[in-house]
Amino acid sequence: MSRGSRDKQAEIGGKLVHELRQCYGLGAAFFRAAAAQIEMTDTDMQLVDLLESGGAATAGQLAHRMGLTTGTFTAILNRLEAAGLVRRERDPNDGRRVIVRLAQGADGKQPINPLFAALGNAWEELAAQYDDEQKEFLLSFLQRSNTLAKQEIARLREGPTGDSESFSAPLAGLKRARLVLQLEGIQLSLRAGDLADTLYQARFEGPAPETKAKDGVVTIRYPRRLWESRKELRSAAITLNASIPWEIALTGGGGQITAELGGLDLRELEATGAGGMFQIALPAPAGPVPIRLGGSGSQFNIRRPAGVAARVLVKGWAAGVSVDGQTASNMGGSEAQQQSPGYEGAAQRYEIEMSGSGSMVTVTAS
Repeated sequence: MSRGSRDKQAEIGGKLVHELRQCYGLGAAFFRAAAAQIEMTDTDMQLVDLLESGGAATAGQLAHRMGLTTGTFTAILNRLEAAGLVRRERDPNDGRRVIVRLAQGADGKQPINPLFAALGNAWEELAAQYDDEQKEFLLSFLQRSNTLAKQEIARLREGPTGDSESFSAPLAGLKRARLVLQLEGIQLSLRAGDLADTLYQARFEGPAPETKAKDGVVTIRYPRRLWESRKELRSAAITLNASIPWEIALTGGGGQITAELGGLDLRELEATGAGGMFQIALPAPAGPVPIRLGGSGSQFNIRRPAGVAARVLVKGWAAGVSVDGQTASNMGGSEAQQQSPGYEGAAQRYEIEMSGSGSMVTVTAS
């Protein structure tokens, strides 16, 4: 290839990239201009357009696609619902999720439809100037361009955002995941939620830990040098995507850990630490789920759903074990245990194994 041909290709490529960037910018400008015509906000219009083009979706999915916080998105929903444009309803398959859809009778009668119809007609007239082969090429190019844009958005969302205290990673088609936490001497709030296409979200107060997500394993670890500084406030709030199964390993010596795991498909849990306080609310399991507790001088308060069996097997020495009000002190020796009635034949049960020394385990049902 001659130098002239290479220069020509480079020039055309540069112009193409410029036009693509301009296309994204004009799309955002169109929403703003159209919204001003009908006294709506551009984010209001974007939400209605998403529902028209993509159909009903969960509130979490829509907020994620629009890049909005839960509070901001809720305010938009309240405004559009009051205007009779959208409605919210509970997901019949999961009462914790909210489905958002266009209000009945609104489809085809939205005030924004004429604005989009005009642009749609213009696109159709433009496409009519190309033959079928050219249209197929353009369609393939646009589809691949949109895929690349989605991948870039996911890349930008992975890792710290803004002030380097918030972290997340894309779900990226994962079927299961594992969380590994080493958060010594801090306050941790752990929960499950509807995160759409996001694997997890985490926010930290104080020095941020080392955080990475690779091959479905999310690892959050404070460097040793930070553990030694007790003057700085350190806390973490972490949400896991409830749409996939999780294994969780927590190390929280000297800290306070609250895990509200209702709605999570929990497959395995490990919690260890010296002198820590663990408050754990377990979800309804699909079958037997192993839980391993360890450390010394810690307090483990575990709450499980009513009707789910549980057993505590002591392989070290425990200062006390209580299962549904049946309490024993100084348990140890040859695998001492406490269990709930009907444990042996229960399909749904938690198999809790306690190692270490001097800790207290309390298991209740709610």
